[in-house]
Amino acid sequence: MSRISVRGFAVASATAVTTVGAVVGVASGNSAASNNGDNLEATAADTTLLADIPMGEQAQVQVSSLTQQAQAQAAAAEAAAKKSAEEAARLKAAETAKAKKAEAVEAAEQAERERKEKEEEEAAATQRASRSATRDASSFTTQSSYTVAEVQAMARQMIPGDQFQCFSNIVSRESSWNYTAQNPSSGAYGLVQALPGSKMSSAGADWRTNPATQIKWGLNYMNERYGSPCGAWSFWQANHWY
Repeated sequence: MSRISVRGFAVASATAVTTVGAVVGVASGNSAASNNGDNLEATAADTTLLADIPMGEQAQVQVSSLTQQAQAQAAAAEAAAKKSAEEAARLKAAETAKAKKAEAVEAAEQAERERKEKEEEEAAATQRASRSATRDASSFTTQSSYTVAEVQAMARQMIPGDQFQCFSNIVSRESSWNYTAQNPSSGAYGLVQALPGSKMSSAGADWRTNPATQIKWGLNYMNERYGSPCGAWSFWQANHWY
């Protein structure tokens, strides 16, 4: 039963009660009968107004109210779903960006590792090449004297090709390719200006007169101390000694 119908029933019941009271009041001669009559008329009027609302319209009012509630709930659910979807999309985008950043960092670190490994391999190869002379000093015929061109030709055969220019740069500045050059103040001697010159005896007893022996010692010295003649040349450029 609708709220309006219940109200109508309640009003009708009150009217009935009032009516009974009025009858009793008249029978007893109570002066309140007049007031009860007035109430009866008012209540009867109210009852008539409620009764005037057709039952079909009462149902329409209820249906309209329920429809509005359903629409409001649907709108709220749609808004909540939209907000949830937006939040999920935001979280997904954040996770994707984080994953891409991690991948980029890993790729950069991998590239850096590969670059370092390549440099180390190249440096190791350079050192191996520098340490492996193409011709040993003992393979040259001993002479009483050597021209600069002959000394340079010997060095080209003993120094690896990619290291010769660096070796030549140092020798040119230290002794101008003079295998008997001696520094009057320090006593440094030979092509590579070993100090003291007697150090070169580890490469051969003829270190004073044989440029091949001096080249052998100089190459070993540069390899052991600087990794290669080019390493020695880099140091020489920065310090003007090696």
